[in-house]
Amino acid sequence: MSRYTTSYSIGYPRWTHAVKILIIACSVTYLVQILVGPLFTAKFGLTPWDVTNRGYIWQLATYIFLHDTGSIFHILFNMLGLWMFGSELEQVWGTRQFTRFFFVCGIGAAILMVLLFLISGGGDSRVTTIGASGAIYGILLAFGMLFPDRIIYLMIFPIPAKYLVMILGGIAFFSSLSASSGGIAHVAHLGGMICGYVYIKSRGLTRNRSQRKLSVGLRDLYSQWKRKRLRRKFDVYYNKRHGNGDASDSEKWRRWKN
Repeated sequence: MSRYTTSYSIGYPRWTHAVKILIIACSVTYLVQILVGPLFTAKFGLTPWDVTNRGYIWQLATYIFLHDTGSIFHILFNMLGLWMFGSELEQVWGTRQFTRFFFVCGIGAAILMVLLFLISGGGDSRVTTIGASGAIYGILLAFGMLFPDRIIYLMIFPIPAKYLVMILGGIAFFSSLSASSGGIAHVAHLGGMICGYVYIKSRGLTRNRSQRKLSVGLRDLYSQWKRKRLRRKFDVYYNKRHGNGDASDSEKWRRWKN
């Protein structure tokens, strides 16, 4: 059982450093989209055809910070999810690990979308995808894995985090199989969850306390062994250089030896 499963809290999560920076970046980009217009979105949104034929590699990352200017709810719900679930993950993992995870999910989802268009030719490769939903779904998955029994209120109905992740993951999966996605990039949602799951498992980010202590203990034992080995080598070297010294010198060396 994960060591993160017993945490229950009432109130609002605090603003952590990376989450704050990401929300500010998305908000500023949203304003730039409104001021500049569709050309900005076309240049920095994810268009598979542009990535594969024009070499617009930056779109794999920049699309994360763009949102639909025709509806405030797109960026609102994404930023709300980033704050509610991402802040606690950042507190557990640290800023660097959380930031890396965010971009692994977001960029990984974009790469999967481009590969899907290349392999199967599904959909129109000139359709532009925008939004942080791929990264947010990865964060939601991570929250469900670390805090599976945490109660989340969906509207007014309480539901454990693990079941909420299953429901949203199922919706993303079956919606990605549908020809009509209603303008929502469900493939990106599912891709973010897949990339997040692989990353978490490969890095052992859900290991329990005893496993973490074991790994730390083994490292400590190895470090102690190396120190003792170096100390023995130095003892041999010192004895060769000072083997003819008097007993008082030897006593002094023993007293100073740590």
